Amino acid sequence: MLELKKWDSAEYLQTKEDMALYFDACIEEAGDDIAFIAKALGNIARAYGMTQLANQTGMGRESLYKALSADGNPSFATILKVMRALGLKFQVEVARAETPAQPRPSAPARRPAGR
Repeated sequence: MLELKKWDSAEYLQTKEDMALYFDACIEEAGDDIAFIAKALGNIARAYGMTQLANQTGMGRESLYKALSADGNPSFATILKVMRALGLKFQVEVARAETPAQPRPSAPARRPAGR
C-alpha cells in the first residue's frame, strides 16, 4: 500500500530568499483570506525557529503558534513584528486591474463666507 506523508512547507524553506518567495506567492494566492496569510507566515516562522522568533519579538512561543495558525487572527502589528524579526518586508506595487482605478474628482473651491 502507498504511504503518503503530509506536506509541510516549513521543511523546504531553508533560506530567507525561499521564505520571501513563498510568502509572496501565498499573499498572491490568498486574495482576502487573512487566515491563509497568517498560516503561511506561521510556516515560515516554524522553518526559522519559533523559539528564536519568540526571543526576537518578545512574544511567547504559544502566542506565536496561536496567532500564526489557520485559526489565528493576528494583529497587523504582530505580522509586522514577526516579519521584521524574520528579515522580511512588504513591497507594494500597483495591482494589475481589469479597469484602472480613477482618481477621485476634486471638490469645487469654496468661496469665503460673506462674499
